[in-house]
Amino acid sequence: MRLRALLDTDALGLKLLGGEDELDRSVRGVMTTDLRDPSRYLSGGELVLTGLAWRRDADDSEPFVRILVQAGVAALAAGEAELGSVPEDLMVACARHHLPLFAVNESVAFATITEHVVRQVSGERAGDLAAVVDRHRRMMTSGPAGGGPDVVLDLLGSDLDLRAWVLSPTGRPVAGPKDAAPALSTELCAKLAADHLAATRAGRRAPHRVPLGGTTYSLFPVRGAARAPQAAGAARDVRETVLSDWLLVVEADAGEWAEERLDLLYGVTQLIAVERDRRDAARTVRRRLAQEVLELVQTGAAPAEIAARLRVAAPVLLPGLGAAPHWQVVVARVEWEDGSAETGPVAQTLLEEILVDPLATGPEHSDRIAVAHTGGEAVALVPLPAVSSEHDGSETGILADALLASVREPLSAGLDGDGRVTLGVSAAVHSAEGLRGALEEARHARRVAAARPGRVCAAGHQELASHVLLLPFVPDDVRRAFTARLLDPLRDYDRRHRAELIPTLEAFLDSDGSWTRCASRLHLHVNTLRYRVGRIEQLTGRDLSRLEDKLDFFLALRMS
Repeated sequence: MRLRALLDTDALGLKLLGGEDELDRSVRGVMTTDLRDPSRYLSGGELVLTGLAWRRDADDSEPFVRILVQAGVAALAAGEAELGSVPEDLMVACARHHLPLFAVNESVAFATITEHVVRQVSGERAGDLAAVVDRHRRMMTSGPAGGGPDVVLDLLGSDLDLRAWVLSPTGRPVAGPKDAAPALSTELCAKLAADHLAATRAGRRAPHRVPLGGTTYSLFPVRGAARAPQAAGAARDVRETVLSDWLLVVEADAGEWAEERLDLLYGVTQLIAVERDRRDAARTVRRRLAQEVLELVQTGAAPAEIAARLRVAAPVLLPGLGAAPHWQVVVARVEWEDGSAETGPVAQTLLEEILVDPLATGPEHSDRIAVAHTGGEAVALVPLPAVSSEHDGSETGILADALLASVREPLSAGLDGDGRVTLGVSAAVHSAEGLRGALEEARHARRVAAARPGRVCAAGHQELASHVLLLPFVPDDVRRAFTARLLDPLRDYDRRHRAELIPTLEAFLDSDGSWTRCASRLHLHVNTLRYRVGRIEQLTGRDLSRLEDKLDFFLALRMS
């Protein structure tokens, strides 16, 4: 605001005593002081209010005014209550240094002036920031990136004195202020993300206010256009986005904010959402590479064809890497109890967030992640720099336990009692030949995780039973020949006679060869079960009373 505007407000009781030519100066704040030297509390642009308690005689005015001018204050307003009027020596000193001087009527409290100035300055700052936000929004939607979320967070700090951070749904810091204040701790980030997800699932109106450690944080959802309803009035299941939306954390209590300030903060979230959508669009190439590799692996393509595709993917995922990397596979599944929400894309976006190292630096460290989805499952292809021959054999790459520890608290809140996230992590493989085994290993590990209690579970390759660990690495031609020799006669018979020999074999082995338990499980008479087992033995030439033959059937079913 301008100094001139102060004189236009009769309620302030201000009278201009000098400096009429300086009334177009901007006021950026207000300060009340009776210190003889208040310089360490001044940053420039303030209207200084004083009751003149610092003045003991006429010689004190000149050094006091000189200190104010050197600090760059906008003007001085002196109260008349202490001396009855503003002393002549102070007016002379202000005129000498071209410092505007006001007299404050003794009937007007300094608090009244302070409140008016703060309200006007804050409103103007908000308007300036809103204009900047709008300009950056236009830049980011129509052209090159305008600096990302860090730019607008810096504006919030400099223009509205608000410290703010952007977090992922797992509590990973995406952006934050560049000041010297301590960053949010890992535990605090996880807690804030958990509270946000829980509030969103409960349908509570944003912003969500969270008091923690004596500080209140206000949480605003960041919803990009790619995750908004596709048509006006379309009601999308909140579960489709709750595990993937970012959030804006503001270190302030927004409960009593004016609508104008709330609208500004929502404008900030829209700007951040533009950057989120831009990053999502940048992942398109990596997602397509992962999808192509996944389809080749699942359809049994030749290792040479898979290796050729990996050679294309490696420079994209690890630019500048000389040697071919090792690869890890991570599989994730999101499941809701009623099965009503589509989970493949949700799992894909969530897995991309989970696999970003929160300690990594640089704006594009998420570029090393390629995630595809098929059905309700997301599959990540994670490149690792090739380990030298001198490596000591210690574990490298992604560890299931560490992955789980970093996301369990916030995601459990987001699942809100009716959903699960399960993760499986493979060992690192060194070539295209091992990629199919790594995929199956990760899927086996995820199934191990799914068998455990809890809303968020993970398992790694180290936890797999020995036969499960070995099966994925059996060559494809051996697998096909082995399963065909044992199971094809049974499949053909089932197809012709609808005899259900394959389900009977599975149930018999799952019942550890117990006739009564298996018959009860299949709701059959024991004699009927004996007939079917006899037919299995006749068609295959095997004896299901022998351990070796039982084991062969068990492995064939697992590999089929």
